[in-house]
Amino acid sequence: MRFMQRIYIMAVSFLPYCLILSFFSAISITQASSGMIGVNYGRIANNLPPPENVVNLLKSQGINRIKIYDTDKNVLTALAHSRIKVVVCLPNELLSRTASDQSFADKWVRRNIRKHFPATEIEAIANTTPYLVPAMKNIHTSLVKYNLDKSIKISSPIALSALANSYPPSSGSFKPDLVEPVIKPMLDLLRKTSSYLMVNAYPFFAYSGNADKISLDYALFRDNVGTLDPGNGLRYNSLFDAQLDAVYAAMSAVGFNDVKVMVTETGWPSAGDGNEIGASEANAAAYNGGLVKRVLNGNGTPLRRNEPLNVFLFSLFNENQKPGPTSERNYGLFYPNERRVYAVPFPATTSTPVNRTSEQAPVAHEGESWCVSNGDAAKEKLQAALDYACGEGGADCRPIQPGATCYNPKSLEAHASFAFNSYYQKNARRVGTCYFGGTAHVVTQHPRYGKCKFPTEH
Repeated sequence: MRFMQRIYIMAVSFLPYCLILSFFSAISITQASSGMIGVNYGRIANNLPPPENVVNLLKSQGINRIKIYDTDKNVLTALAHSRIKVVVCLPNELLSRTASDQSFADKWVRRNIRKHFPATEIEAIANTTPYLVPAMKNIHTSLVKYNLDKSIKISSPIALSALANSYPPSSGSFKPDLVEPVIKPMLDLLRKTSSYLMVNAYPFFAYSGNADKISLDYALFRDNVGTLDPGNGLRYNSLFDAQLDAVYAAMSAVGFNDVKVMVTETGWPSAGDGNEIGASEANAAAYNGGLVKRVLNGNGTPLRRNEPLNVFLFSLFNENQKPGPTSERNYGLFYPNERRVYAVPFPATTSTPVNRTSEQAPVAHEGESWCVSNGDAAKEKLQAALDYACGEGGADCRPIQPGATCYNPKSLEAHASFAFNSYYQKNARRVGTCYFGGTAHVVTQHPRYGKCKFPTEH
């Protein structure tokens, strides 16, 4: 978890809130050589859209992997047949029972995993300290019993507070009191089951607490001179890479340099309290946008250059009921009304507004509806979306050319609305075809610009 109090109060609770099950064998995205981007779907809020809407939002953004913090049947049912892969969690309160009672583990897997698989493509299960490894072993035994172990792997996230040293990265080491009882047995199980070690990494905390020593550009993936690690001779240009390589160094120090790593939580808040230095919308956009581009370029960290990064951003929505400082309620990429907090270049929004990786077409909006531009969209984004719609998108933009019936009013917003609607109708008003990077939305009243009439079907 991101909560700072967990780092300081829980001496051995370096693991967050759940034991994780995942389809690690299937991790990939559009390009096989690049990394994987997923998003955490937290639900500590009373104003979030229903799961069915969330599934359509994920599809519209090209997000094909999410992590949830339980096995909520409504969420898993909504995700069925969506081709979105899901990481699920076994909550902490069940760990003791799971660790001590194999029949309980069997029952939990049967009710919460087997029942939904494979219609819902469950990816992972997560856990916490003293019952961690026994619970992981019992869940794995249950997966074997139900012939699910080849498709679904088990792991558990660690926070960077599990490290005794993290700077420079080459000095990375686990806290001595965790090595024998937890770290080594867990890594041994991950190695035997071909699973991943899961890591929660938040450069925001390191920067906010040490802004006088850490460059903001270094924390946000911007151009910077970087830092040289005297221990391994490698230069680091991002705090994220440095944190991850500290984990790799710590694993190597205990003899497990062959276990792969996945980042199951990372993010940056778009707002915070006065003492939360660096919490802002611009910085959140820079961090998450820079990280997505960093992952999609296919390169690993300086220490493991050839291993693509696999990352889950935190979080899908701002969650208004989360406790703690203001930042805790402002990690979302989207507001609960499904509007973007800021732009992030997911695979489907870097060139097209539709998720073309899905084999199952999204459902269409029912009744008459039209797609129009958002009045508050930035001109640059609106122009780029218009160019796509009239170009690669194949919208019929002849009516908005000079002298044509819909050329007037001569405004970017009006022309974009016509083009967006043409694209939307051409694609049978399917959900996700009226987004254009957050510059468009669906309306149910017939839009009119001057004498221009918008078609409802092509």
